[in-house]
Amino acid sequence: MSLVLDTAAQDLLFREARTANTFTDEPVTDEQVQAIYDLVKYGPTAFNQSPLRITLVRSAEARERLVQHMAEGNRPKTAAAPLVAILSADNEFHDELPHLFPHFPQAKDAFFSERPAREGAALLNSALQAAYFIVGVRAAGLAAGPMTGLDFEGVRKEFLDDDHTPLMVVNIGRPGPDAWFPRSPRLSYDQVVTTV
Repeated sequence: MSLVLDTAAQDLLFREARTANTFTDEPVTDEQVQAIYDLVKYGPTAFNQSPLRITLVRSAEARERLVQHMAEGNRPKTAAAPLVAILSADNEFHDELPHLFPHFPQAKDAFFSERPAREGAALLNSALQAAYFIVGVRAAGLAAGPMTGLDFEGVRKEFLDDDHTPLMVVNIGRPGPDAWFPRSPRLSYDQVVTTV
């Protein structure tokens, strides 16, 4: 059985896509980011909770502050990328549930009145949304350089607040020279899938 999505789109989103390590200096516009978000917001989350929050780092001053919190090997990439996004989980996402889950507005209090429950749900579901975001960047014809080599607490204190947990930093732009490392191996279907 073949996939409905054509081969070129499959390659763009998955087979040929990799983490970009260099970028051109072509800007990434707010319109491009909005188009990405307007596509990927439809990816499923539990209770439609949608806890992902995106902080776009555009100013030189903010970029300098962020670079200081990146692991040493990631600093040049983050300093040079046309746009950098900090992806975080909103641990107070439940405030939006009456709007986002209108057929059961009581979910806010029935399932998420306690902070530990919210933090666990926010982490899982914002990670799903972060993956959608990366694929959305690729769908826009851009390259993504997601990284978790950073001082998470430093980034939280510098850019977020106690209600937001940073997940990753994503460098975004058009791929530059030698942007890709060689493709690493993947597990086969038989190594991953078990039928019971």
